[in-house]
Amino acid sequence: MRLRTALLATTLMAAAPVAANATIITGPYVDLGAGYNLVQNQHGHFANNPTAGMSSSSQYRHKDGYTGFGSFGWGFGNGLRVEVEGLYNYSQLNHRSGAPNHTSGSDQSYGGLVNVLYDIDLKQFGIDVPVTPFVGVGAGYLWQHYNPTTTTYMNGNVNRLGGTTGGFAYQGIAGAAFDVPNVPGLQITAQYRMVGQTFNNGSFTMTSYSPAGLSRGNANFDHRFNHQFILGLRYAFDTAPPPPPPAPVVVPPAPTPARTYLVFFDWDRSDLTARAREIVAEAAQASTHVQTTRIEVNGYTDNSAAHPGPRGQKYNLGLSERRAQSVKAELIRDGVPANAIDIHGYGEAHPLVPTGPNTREPQNRRVEIILH
Repeated sequence: MRLRTALLATTLMAAAPVAANATIITGPYVDLGAGYNLVQNQHGHFANNPTAGMSSSSQYRHKDGYTGFGSFGWGFGNGLRVEVEGLYNYSQLNHRSGAPNHTSGSDQSYGGLVNVLYDIDLKQFGIDVPVTPFVGVGAGYLWQHYNPTTTTYMNGNVNRLGGTTGGFAYQGIAGAAFDVPNVPGLQITAQYRMVGQTFNNGSFTMTSYSPAGLSRGNANFDHRFNHQFILGLRYAFDTAPPPPPPAPVVVPPAPTPARTYLVFFDWDRSDLTARAREIVAEAAQASTHVQTTRIEVNGYTDNSAAHPGPRGQKYNLGLSERRAQSVKAELIRDGVPANAIDIHGYGEAHPLVPTGPNTREPQNRRVEIILH
């Protein structure tokens, strides 16, 4: 009944619902735990025991006990862990095999084991909770020590058992680790362990006291099975969260390039041709479809002039301004607000096609409409 109750308690703890991400250990960790140790009944075999003849056997019934362990291990980040463990077990013996026969005492075992464990990542099954179930096996060596254990018989005879021996030990482990909120790397563990121990025959001593005198014998025991229910704390050192992914580089949008329309004029003229009106209309239409903050209208001439010399340059400057005014007026007729248009006249400056002096060049007789 005690075994079933303890198993049920461990199962309920492992199934308790909690929320947020489970830890899979990568790197070194330490683990400490303690709990209840329940030892199955053991059969003892005694030789040269004068109380019951040359040889005898008896069943030792254990009562309450406790266990504790400490381990250091390494997690490989894929659920697999390997650890070295130091273990201590204690158990009381206190039973009556028939009044007034009575056995009382205690025993203890201690030693080390190497464990291989596997953490089960529930996220691979679509379960995102801060709980990590684990299973494992271990093997090592444990020493068994009987503190003076006394059996009194109804005829007044007394047997005392004692001694220490060692042997191969193994264990199976099943449990779950619960992440402690806001403490990276720290986990509370709940687990069940079954620890089996073997013994070297004849390594325990039996001393018998009877009216006939004192005699000594030896004893050996069958396999010893410990059922353990443990709570513990585990701390993984290498639990710094992975660095966040680099922030995406925000590339500012490239400025929208200015759109330019060219309107050409006949020599020494500032009025618009039919083709020129079409180009102005296209520019006006485009200004309504793109984000336009300003429309620049710049007038130019070639370096020929109706009047030579400085007088001709002055004349060409005025001609370029008149050409810009003609384009502005047409833009307004096509629906562009007048306050959105800036006009400039540059005369012979900034030719589109470089030429010699006093050369008529059609491409230099132009107005540029620039949408900003």
